[in-house]
Amino acid sequence: MTIKNDNERANLLEAGKRLAAVLAALKKKVAPGVSTEDLDDFAEQMIRDGGDEPCFLGYTPEGAQRPYPATLCVSINDEVVHGIPNESPKILKEGDIVGLDLGLKHNGVIVDAAITVPVGEVDEATKNLLKVTERSLAAGIAKAIPGNHIGDIANAIQKEIESAGFKVVKELGGHGVGDLVHEEPFIPNFGRPGEGEVLEEGMVLALEPISTAGKASVVLAPDGYTYRTKDGSRSAHFEHTILIEKNGARIITA
Repeated sequence: MTIKNDNERANLLEAGKRLAAVLAALKKKVAPGVSTEDLDDFAEQMIRDGGDEPCFLGYTPEGAQRPYPATLCVSINDEVVHGIPNESPKILKEGDIVGLDLGLKHNGVIVDAAITVPVGEVDEATKNLLKVTERSLAAGIAKAIPGNHIGDIANAIQKEIESAGFKVVKELGGHGVGDLVHEEPFIPNFGRPGEGEVLEEGMVLALEPISTAGKASVVLAPDGYTYRTKDGSRSAHFEHTILIEKNGARIITA
């Protein structure tokens, strides 16, 4: 999506505000003993109560064999992304980390964001994984200015993650968003400055660094959606929808 007028911009900003509110409420609900299905039900209810639509529910991404069956993606510990919360619900335990990835459609505009949240107390290594991955998202956003390239964003994310001793999941990354859930361009979390598509004012992008505490290899579970780390190491995922403006990126889902 490329924002062309004030009405599109207003809808985008409102959509981001609404999604941020749902994610903030979900974060507060994360606790030992909570079921992934309860989180999914809560997210759907809150979105619909606001007059909006959950845009993952029933969505079939390219290459998938069936529509996604839930509103929310809930990925625990070694689950990297796209964990299904309602087919084989899991109970959160003290010391887990849980990725919450959510999309919302407001007045025809789609926004997408994700956070990874500790369940109760977690160890220092896990805290560092979360902190570094979130920091890498900020580093990528700082490079999202007109005239820069996709590679500038990708390289900034990669450097932040790898300099801390963690690994980048190379099979997955960010994307354009706004009219559809996934649009061009694909935004890898690794790359070289100056490479890739040139960034332009008005572009709407979803940046989403995904890191692991162990090796970077991932495998797709039999459910067709859930990616896990091959070595069982923990993974973190943070995402914002951004709008590229004249002087830099505006975070829509802050």
